[in-house]
Amino acid sequence: MQRRRLGRTDMEVSALGFGGAEIGYDGVKPAAATRLLNAALDAGLNVVDTAECYGDSETLIGRAVSGRRHEFHLFTKVGHAAGWDRPDWRPPVILKSIERSLERLRTDVVDLVQLHSCSEGVLRRGDAITALETAKQRGLTRYIGYSGDGAAARYAVDSGRFDTLQISVSIADQEAIDAVLPSARERGMGVIAKRPIANVAWRSRSRPPATAYHRTYWERLRELDYDFVAHGMGDAVATALRFTLSVPGVHTAIVGTTKPDRWRENAERLHAGALSPAAFDAIRTRWRERARRDWTGET
Repeated sequence: MQRRRLGRTDMEVSALGFGGAEIGYDGVKPAAATRLLNAALDAGLNVVDTAECYGDSETLIGRAVSGRRHEFHLFTKVGHAAGWDRPDWRPPVILKSIERSLERLRTDVVDLVQLHSCSEGVLRRGDAITALETAKQRGLTRYIGYSGDGAAARYAVDSGRFDTLQISVSIADQEAIDAVLPSARERGMGVIAKRPIANVAWRSRSRPPATAYHRTYWERLRELDYDFVAHGMGDAVATALRFTLSVPGVHTAIVGTTKPDRWRENAERLHAGALSPAAFDAIRTRWRERARRDWTGET
């Protein structure tokens, strides 16, 4: 699998990374998580991304692949130590959360800790960023980053205090391509694309419930009406993933799944490399023609 230097860090990351949200939220059993994560590493992935609020994700990852720690780069996120609906950006809480993450992940240090979708206001206060810088000074993490979208992501980039940015980039979520990524490239930031296949929202024939995670992308894709979405699931996923990884400045794309075989399938889909300029430009043109002003980055 192709590897790329993650911005100005020393990490050579696989183009495809493992997203740990699903195994935590979907209640995957330890044995299944072990098969899944080892399949990902065996397929050539060397990025594992999780968060303290993704259920048992950190614990499952620690149990499954801590013995192969030298084979991959380990990322986590902070800000929701008590759960996603109870954010807490106080520095002591952040530092304690990082220490807890290290215990769960069975490692002495992670490669990256990211502030997890905090607001621009929290970023401007600065103490949450300082907490991450303190963790870096203490040797708890090698690098620090911001995970989020919109104005907060732009501020995070412009602050110059982060090594990396994790942001939504997909066929159904292109705001960041013009609004954020050019500045990130200028600063040499590593860019991690989240939700790169738009939650495969087109798999639903009818409109998903309002509470469904992929509802927004489903509605956007109906209006965008890309031709390739009708070419079969495999080809559509390949095109969507290759689009995200063809965006200038994107270094790795994080994909979550609970199916071990999916990693080799996705790795094989990337063998064709970047989309042709014509195919890439067609997707960008369709977005410019049909995207609404309120189609902002989805967190």
